[in-house]
Amino acid sequence: MTELAIEMAGNRTAFRPGEPMAGAASWTLDTLAEVVELRLFWYTRGKGTAATEVGEVVRFEKPQLHEKRQFQVTAPDGPYSFSGKLISLVWALELVVRPGKLHHTQTIVISPNGAEVELGVVADAKGGE
Repeated sequence: MTELAIEMAGNRTAFRPGEPMAGAASWTLDTLAEVVELRLFWYTRGKGTAATEVGEVVRFEKPQLHEKRQFQVTAPDGPYSFSGKLISLVWALELVVRPGKLHHTQTIVISPNGAEVELGVVADAKGGE
């Protein structure tokens, strides 16, 4: 049975730009893989064209069938996690087994105050919406 997991130190899921994000990646695989990667990335969801960008990648070379490895990445300066009526930007850590399509995703928040930025209605210059 294949299992993948990402455990964040202190069970944290919200970070400020520049903060270290530490944890452990663990896996149990049915067959040996060439590499297991931990990817820090963001993606958009909502209306419009979807976008995604990978920030930092940690490669775990020569993975064993059952293993747990420590990692540390740094929360980037931006873009910030936000949620709005039309679009949201979500940060995540993803554990990917290569070759193949096995993956596990852990969503996180990156912002100056450690909370997702909520986009509200913006008033125009005349005070209207």
